[in-house]
Amino acid sequence: MSVAKKQPTKKDKKKSPKVSENKKIAKKTDKSISSKKQSVIKNKKISEKKLSPSKSSPKNSGTKESSPKLKDVFLPEQYVVYPSHGVGKVLEIEKREIAGQILEMYVIEFEKEKMTQRVPIEKIKENGVRKVSTKNQLKEIFEILTGKAKVRRTMWSRRAQEYEAKINSGDIKLLAEVVRDLFRSDSQPEQSYSERQLYEASRERLAREVAVIEKTDEKKAVEKMETILNDSNGRNEELETEEAI
Repeated sequence: MSVAKKQPTKKDKKKSPKVSENKKIAKKTDKSISSKKQSVIKNKKISEKKLSPSKSSPKNSGTKESSPKLKDVFLPEQYVVYPSHGVGKVLEIEKREIAGQILEMYVIEFEKEKMTQRVPIEKIKENGVRKVSTKNQLKEIFEILTGKAKVRRTMWSRRAQEYEAKINSGDIKLLAEVVRDLFRSDSQPEQSYSERQLYEASRERLAREVAVIEKTDEKKAVEKMETILNDSNGRNEELETEEAI
């Protein structure tokens, strides 16, 4: 005769020490896991706060300015200097959609070359576009023209490249140096064809800016510049003669 096994009751289960111990261990494990999760989340939030830029501080924003500073903004009818073209006039600021983006552009007219250039406002510094020099800066330019020509004793092809780089640099002082170094008075030997071309290119580029600054025309600006060059050239020749004697 088979005897039926007695099933454990709820009371028996409660009384079982192994079961209760396992439950306690499980609870402790759950608590430790949850506390670790909370600490990880807390540390993550703190690190995110440290890394995220402050909204109130524009210096720490790390974002690029969408528009140039006020001092760099040009207005219509204002003259500017584009390194590879010289003096031009801002006609207007227009908006154009390019590749799904709306860009603001300066429309610059170069009357001498009979051309128009469009330059995005955000690319002004990158392209080296600047304001026309001031009257105080023009005084420094005339002082450069009165100086003695500095001609390097290197191959002409190399010097020609250096002159071209100075002409297209957009720097008015470097431009004045080219005009001074390539100028030849009537008493001096004639220039080669390529020298004459570079001289005329630099002289015209500088004369346009001088004309805008002094509110005169290009012809008068060239005459003034060459008068300064001739006078200084004569003085330099006299000094060289005196030193030789």
